[in-house]
Amino acid sequence: MNYWLILIPLISAFIGWVTNWIAIKMLFHPREPKKILGITFQGIFPKRQQQFAEKLGKLVSNEFLSFSDIEQKISNPENLKKIMPMIEKHIDDFLRLRLSDEMPVISMFIGEKTLNKIKGALMDEIENLFPMVMKQYAGNLKSELDLEHIVIKKVAGFSSDKLEEILYQIMSKEFRFVEIIGAVIGFIIGVVQIIITQLTS
Repeated sequence: MNYWLILIPLISAFIGWVTNWIAIKMLFHPREPKKILGITFQGIFPKRQQQFAEKLGKLVSNEFLSFSDIEQKISNPENLKKIMPMIEKHIDDFLRLRLSDEMPVISMFIGEKTLNKIKGALMDEIENLFPMVMKQYAGNLKSELDLEHIVIKKVAGFSSDKLEEILYQIMSKEFRFVEIIGAVIGFIIGVVQIIITQLTS
């Protein structure tokens, strides 16, 4: 057996690793279109960044953060109950402290029982009015705030360097695994070549 045949799996493994490493790099590089031998090359993410931004914008506005969900959350009576103690404290402070400062004559004729009745009436009114106000607010917000456009603009203007850095932070192990798989497959192909060479020689 020729000992140089042992190099075939090693060379094949190296080629497999380099090929996958280049493929991963080509996700991000080159940043700008470059012509080589008449063929234009550009990284997949930089080339498709605008399309990616548009798809992500639609996805976020329609699925992840829809205004109908926001409206339901902020107008939910259960959520109002959570903030009612804070509202009640604010009204109580106003009736007992600020009212006497603003209208001292009127406050002289309002006793504890009357204050409690006024506070109770105000709290009931707020509880009934709050869901309608929040729905109206959500409607105004939807007409004034184009969430899809905001996401598209942000993602489209995102730095390619920053995008690469983030994806490498998230997927560095996966990228390394792809490189290793390339080397392993290349090594196996090299071994198969040796076996075929030996069997046919």
